[in-house]
Amino acid sequence: MITIIMALVLTVSVHGQKPTLFIGAKAHLGNGEVIQNSAISINKGKFDLIADASIIRIDPNAFDTIYRIYGKHIYPSFILPNTTLGITEIDAVRASRDYKETGGLNPNIRSLIAYNTDSKLAKTVRSNGVLIAQVTPRGGLVSGQSSIMYLDGNNWEDAAIKADDGIHINWPNSYYNTGWWAEPGETKQNKEYENKIHEFEKLFTQAKAYESSLNVIDLKMESMRGLFNGTKNLYIHANSSSDMRDAIDFAENYHVKNIIIVGGEDALSIANILVEKNIPVILNRVHRLPKSQDSPVSEPFEQAKRLNDVGVLFCLSYEGDMEAMGARNLSFTAGTTIAYGQEYEKAVQSITLNTAKILGIENVVGSIEYGKNATFFISSGDALDMRTNNVEQAFINGVAIDLNNHQKELFNKYR
Repeated sequence: MITIIMALVLTVSVHGQKPTLFIGAKAHLGNGEVIQNSAISINKGKFDLIADASIIRIDPNAFDTIYRIYGKHIYPSFILPNTTLGITEIDAVRASRDYKETGGLNPNIRSLIAYNTDSKLAKTVRSNGVLIAQVTPRGGLVSGQSSIMYLDGNNWEDAAIKADDGIHINWPNSYYNTGWWAEPGETKQNKEYENKIHEFEKLFTQAKAYESSLNVIDLKMESMRGLFNGTKNLYIHANSSSDMRDAIDFAENYHVKNIIIVGGEDALSIANILVEKNIPVILNRVHRLPKSQDSPVSEPFEQAKRLNDVGVLFCLSYEGDMEAMGARNLSFTAGTTIAYGQEYEKAVQSITLNTAKILGIENVVGSIEYGKNATFFISSGDALDMRTNNVEQAFINGVAIDLNNHQKELFNKYR
């Protein structure tokens, strides 16, 4: 049952400011619920009414503006985790890539200050409903710190939702495959595995010791304090079951509070551990080849449904080749999971509220609920279906944003 929240807002304005009403759309709330004929109002950048329009009375004079959007869909912003969007523009042009620093241990690197609010790519991505992104550095054993950004703003200070939300480490592969996808070779043991783990041990041991330091300031160590007091997440990029087990044991030995797996191709193999220890997973791109040549081609497409069935908290990402450019297809990868068994609203949740929970921003965004920031969009068709998706309006904190981009301009110029 949908609870009617703050019904008084229909007749009483707040501090003399009248809210804006959106009525008639099918609202996908992001928390697994849906309202077929919704009435949603926003005031001062927040949601302050979410109700079923079929069972309430509405006083038109109570609103500053009323959008009658019958037959359309409303969604909370899709959230893109683990992306280089905003810190890379053209993959083939080195000068436009700002996601990787020299050196292998860079916990102090901040993607936040490199974020480019004027990115042309970001404008193409938000045209498909992705209005929030976790901008993440790449490379080395410790890549640095990600930050969560709105895909709009005059500068990175304007765009930031959560600065320095966590540190990303790239767990080494204990085994690796030779050859390439068309001609796979044999699997070999990584002889450098133990040496890489030893580097992590030295870094984390030093960081733990630094906690009690009063006289020395070390930027690298300072950036890692949050891992031990719970103010930052530790994002562990790993895929094989054995590597994920090793990485989880390692993090727990150093009393890291918040552990998140990024990648997780073998997550089903350790689902019991993930559930027991309450460790969420940011999954690799759904549209990918299976890990093994012996695996069914549908394995990546079925992963979301199977993880949902066993109770693992997960969300979808779009990491991989051309990830920033292709990130606008995030919603369509969620649509693919529906074709392979996932419930529709669960698929929506995997790119909205689930992502917000994993990133630690669920109190402000991720779903259409009372008191949360009004960051959402309206589509004339199913936003998870590439055949019907058509984002007509989008709002960040209740403010309408421009959905034009250079690709639309070129299309209109040469059509």
